[in-house]
Amino acid sequence: MIKGYVGNETFEKALDLFEQIDIELDDVTYTIVFNACAKLCNDRALKIGKELLAKMPENYRNHNITSTSAIDMLMKFCDVEGAERI
Repeated sequence: MIKGYVGNETFEKALDLFEQIDIELDDVTYTIVFNACAKLCNDRALKIGKELLAKMPENYRNHNITSTSAIDMLMKFCDVEGAERI
């Protein structure tokens, strides 16, 4: 459902749903939410994206697609240092 919202460029709805659901996150969910945050690019998206990144298990940082989406999000927020740490 979150992916559908992102695909239809309704990023606020994607983040609304993400905040409401209580599921175990996998690499796909991290990637989709990072992409939504990057596209939305506002204070709320920055907060959610950085909180999600802080909670992301270390082993997901080895997934190229997930780490690239996190880097893209951070670069959209001009957080070069954060992106370099990934």
